[in-house]
Amino acid sequence: MTRVWEWNRPVTVREVLEDLQKERSIAYTTVMTVLDNLHQKGWVRREAEGRAYRYEAVSTRAAYAAALMNEAWSASDNPAAALVAFFGMMSPEQRHALRDAVRMVQVDAPAEDAEQPAPQPEETAPAEEGGAQGAQAAPEGAGEAGPAEGDEPGASATGKGR
Repeated sequence: MTRVWEWNRPVTVREVLEDLQKERSIAYTTVMTVLDNLHQKGWVRREAEGRAYRYEAVSTRAAYAAALMNEAWSASDNPAAALVAFFGMMSPEQRHALRDAVRMVQVDAPAEDAEQPAPQPEETAPAEEGGAQGAQAAPEGAGEAGPAEGDEPGASATGKGR
């Protein structure tokens, strides 16, 4: 697939073979079998040209990578922790590219999809006689312990992590 993506045009078995043979010895039938398998799996489409076929990628490498990331993220039982762990693995260059991508998505997003500002807490009125003034219930989850030192990244106080 790498060769097909790099050329970004329909290619023949012979072209892929000649390119691969610059690096290693490989048989024509091996390349033909791999391209046929990719066609059967739906990764490439092919069009007959004489007695041969021209193979073309069905999607871009970027679209394929995005689908893989989405699949992995969707399979997580804790998507937020998975993202945090993923961002922690990124190089500074990758984080910069991510910031640029987020900016592009925000610029292209319709107005109704734009992030709304977080609601501000309402001021509390003084409590009735005999009650504590301005007392509020703690938000859900407040006071829960976070991961202890040495815990696996993404682990919660309940021990459930990634």
